[in-house]
Amino acid sequence: MTPPPELAPLEVSESPVDKFREYLEIRGEKLTEQRRKLVDHIFNSHKHFDADELVSDLRHSGSRVSRSTVYRTLRLMVDAGLLRELRLTNRTAYEHNYGYPSHDHMHCTGCGTIVEFRNDSIRRIREEIGDQFGFRADNHRFIITGMCPECLRARSRRRKLDQI
Repeated sequence: MTPPPELAPLEVSESPVDKFREYLEIRGEKLTEQRRKLVDHIFNSHKHFDADELVSDLRHSGSRVSRSTVYRTLRLMVDAGLLRELRLTNRTAYEHNYGYPSHDHMHCTGCGTIVEFRNDSIRRIREEIGDQFGFRADNHRFIITGMCPECLRARSRRRKLDQI
């Protein structure tokens, strides 16, 4: 199976930091140095992560950000439209929402791998269903759960050993 091509970032008019600053100002809050570090760190690479992984990454990079600040800031970043929350089988993961095209996911319940993909048929179905009910659909979340090829191969080898 060939993995789907990586999704390319979209052109955006504001940086993630500027967009977050604007969102916070509307709420009467400030973009603190810790919050700015979080946004910079998260948008420095495109990957799926959970809060604990983010805390660990920050510690390894030498950034001093408290766990409670990480959790509160992630919630604010989701509310601001910068991040998207993915509720998976055994954890909640986050990914970039701002500056990335709409897409869907496959989640391996064996190893936890998350694969992004785009499929125009899914978008057409979303629009058709919306039209059918007079609903203007502007987004959706679609996560296929199952086993990736590597986990299926490993599982198959274990089963053969069980037969000995």
